[in-house]
Amino acid sequence: MSGRCGGTTRVAVLIGGVVSGVLFVLIGTCWLYKVINRRNRMKQKEIFFKQNGGLLLQHQLFSSDGGMEKTKLFSSKELEMATDNYNETRVLGRGGQGTVYKGMLTNGRMVAVKKSKRVDEENIEQFINEVVILSQINHRNVVKLLGCCLETEVPLLVYEFVSNGTLFQHIHYPNEEFPLLWKMRLRIASEIAGVLFYLHSAASIPIYHRDIKSTNILLDDKYNAKVSDFGTSRSVAVDQTHLTTLVRGTFGYLDPEYFQSSQFTEKSDVYSFGVVIVELLTGQKSISSTRSEECRSLTAYFIQSMNENRLFEIFDPQVLKEGRKEELVAIAHLAKRCLHPSGKERPTMKEVAVNLEGI
Repeated sequence: MSGRCGGTTRVAVLIGGVVSGVLFVLIGTCWLYKVINRRNRMKQKEIFFKQNGGLLLQHQLFSSDGGMEKTKLFSSKELEMATDNYNETRVLGRGGQGTVYKGMLTNGRMVAVKKSKRVDEENIEQFINEVVILSQINHRNVVKLLGCCLETEVPLLVYEFVSNGTLFQHIHYPNEEFPLLWKMRLRIASEIAGVLFYLHSAASIPIYHRDIKSTNILLDDKYNAKVSDFGTSRSVAVDQTHLTTLVRGTFGYLDPEYFQSSQFTEKSDVYSFGVVIVELLTGQKSISSTRSEECRSLTAYFIQSMNENRLFEIFDPQVLKEGRKEELVAIAHLAKRCLHPSGKERPTMKEVAVNLEGI
């Protein structure tokens, strides 16, 4: 009897030992898998960081005045949580360069997360350029860059959230309950002019925006203008008068002199701003197939209408109803000067800003 009990005990001990051993191996394997997985993820993040120009970006931010302090490096986990893992319901807009998502950080701050569509050398260059440029800008009418994330396959930019859409939407698809009043249009024009004057003349290093258009002007809940999209912007030496580059920009807003010469000057930004003024005055798009062929471009249509004394026929009804005749004429003439074919004949953004402030 005791022999049988002893045998049973030995079997139980043996089974217990085997089970414990199997459990130990399983737990050890799981732990090892997690460690290897974590290391692989860390390695992958390091690869993405280098691939996304992280080392170059850090170098440029360190060498720019206060750039590193102003620009936070977000983790991929933070932004996944903020955007509900880039949920489709969080999409604010899509474009050729990528998608913008609405997000909320753990501190409750609303943000806009810009996710590039693809990664190539040119995109990385634009990404780094935008971060470095925006780290040097401190202006209430420029969209604030909060930081970026470099540990994902495509780099991510994190901006302050601007709640009220683009100027383009408000001009061309107006809300009947909240129309863009003339006083608001005038103030928005003045704010954009102030930003461009600051970029050209008052920033620590002069900056050419190079893609001013109504879709790149965001509006907050009080209809204050916020200039955005500095991907193709360039900083220039104080004594430098132009940049010779591949032609970049948007047709309808593109300076014809720059298009012909490939030389971008501060007056090229002035031309693009002139188109935005005309949009605000007329409510018409920069390029439209509904106008006659010679007037497809808003600039040609506007100049022809002025030359034929038909200016008041092309003004937006909201503008005609609320604007004083003298100020409308004054702003139309200012826009015409901005749109002069020769850059030398255009005013500086300082002149434009002062003119608009005085109206």
